[in-house]
Amino acid sequence: MKKSNKRANGYRGIWYYNQPSHDEYVYKYSGGLATYCAKHIPMAWYSKESKKTFFCYGGRKRYRNRLLHMVSYFDHETGTVPRPTILLDKKTSDAHDNPTMLIDKDGYIWIFSSSHGTSRPSYIHKSSKPFRVDSFSKIIKTNFSYPQCMYLSDYGFLFLHTKYMNHHRVLSFMRSKNGLKWSDRKLLSHIEKGHYQVTSFHRNKVGTAFNFHPEPGGLNYRTNLYYIETNDFGDTWCNVSGDRLKLPLNSVQNPALIHDYAKENMLVYMKDINFDRQGNPIILYVLSKGYESGPENNPRIWKTAHWNDSTWDISGDITSDSNYDTGCIHIEEDGKWRIIGPTEVGPQPFNPGGEICMWISENNGKRWENIHQMTKNSMYNNTYVRRPMNAKAEFYAFWADGNPRKRSESHLYFCNKAGDKVHKLPSKMRDNSRFHI
Repeated sequence: MKKSNKRANGYRGIWYYNQPSHDEYVYKYSGGLATYCAKHIPMAWYSKESKKTFFCYGGRKRYRNRLLHMVSYFDHETGTVPRPTILLDKKTSDAHDNPTMLIDKDGYIWIFSSSHGTSRPSYIHKSSKPFRVDSFSKIIKTNFSYPQCMYLSDYGFLFLHTKYMNHHRVLSFMRSKNGLKWSDRKLLSHIEKGHYQVTSFHRNKVGTAFNFHPEPGGLNYRTNLYYIETNDFGDTWCNVSGDRLKLPLNSVQNPALIHDYAKENMLVYMKDINFDRQGNPIILYVLSKGYESGPENNPRIWKTAHWNDSTWDISGDITSDSNYDTGCIHIEEDGKWRIIGPTEVGPQPFNPGGEICMWISENNGKRWENIHQMTKNSMYNNTYVRRPMNAKAEFYAFWADGNPRKRSESHLYFCNKAGDKVHKLPSKMRDNSRFHI
C-alpha cells in the first residue's frame, strides 16, 4: 500500500523518561531522546549518488508529546533541509519505538519502526521512489525491538534485532535478498536474561558486540563484553579468531567473550562499533560501577576494544558523568579515530548527556585529545550523538537536546567533521520552505 506522507512544519524531538529514581536526578534516564538509543542502528545514511545525508528520528506533534517517525535529509549541494516527512504515528511516547533506516543499492530508503517489547507492532517501510522521502509503502507489520539492519550489496538485508521472549531480550536475525520476502527468525544469543548489542559492517562482514543481563539482576546489572561476526550473510557465525560458533550462545563463558567484567563488578553500556582499514572491529562502550545516577558511581569510563589480529587491545580514559552518555566513533582513512560525544558536564549534571566534545586519537585509542568543546552554555543536556553510515564531512554526527529532569522541548542538531560548526535544525518552518543551514 503506497501512502503520500504529510510534512511537519519543523524539527521537534520526542521527550521520554524511564524508571523514576525518587532523587534529585528524577529518572534513571530521560530527556530529549529523538536519536535514542545506541542500539538503534543506523539512524542516518549518506548517499554519494544523491549527495544527501538521509536521516530518521523520533519526532512529535507541536503540542503533544506523542512519537512520530520522521524522515528527512540534508542536501550537501545546496546546504538545505526540507520540512521533515511524517512516516508513522507510533501512538506512544516511548522512545524505544524510534526508527532506523538504510539505503539499498538502487537508492530506495527503508525505515525499520521498532517496538519496545511485544505490546505494539513494528513495521518495515520502503520509499516509493529512489532517494525520495515523499511517500512510502508498508512492506510488513510484525514485531521487533532494537533494529540494526545491515545492507550488503552482494547479498541483501541482514536484519539483526532483539526479540522479547518471556521478558528476556534475545538477539536474533532475519535475512532478505530484496526486503520484500524475509526468512524465518534465527537466534544468535540468549544468555540468562538477554543482551544489548551494537552492529556494523565492513564490506561483506557483519559484526556485532554485546553485553549480557545476568540472573537475577537483569538489565540494570548488564556486564561482560562479547563479539561475533559473519562473512557469509549469516550462514555461519564465528568469534573474532574465526572459530565457528554453535548458536544460540547460551553460557556466560563462551568463545565470543572478550572480557569478563562480571568478575570485576563493572557494568557495560554499549555505544558504537566500527572497523579499522583492515576490517578489524573496534567497540566503543562505557564502564560504570552501578546503574544509579549520581557521583557515587563515577567515573563513567569510555573504553575501546580493538582486535589487532592476535588479541584484544582495551584502552581509554575519557570520562563523563552518566551511564547513558552516548557518542559515536569514526575510524578514518588517515588512521585517526574520532569520538564525538557528551563528555563535558552539562546544565543537568549526572543526567544523560551534557556538552558535546570531539576527541581524536592517533594511536588506536591508547591516548585521546579533546580538540573541541562543540557546545557551551546549553540550556539542556545534549544526548545520544549518532554516526551516519558513510558519513560525509558536512554532516558527521547528529543528536538532540532536552531537559532530563522535567518534560521540555527538544531540538535536533548536526555537526561537521572538523567540529567547528554545529547546526540547529529549525523547529518552525514556513509551508513548503527549505531551510538554508
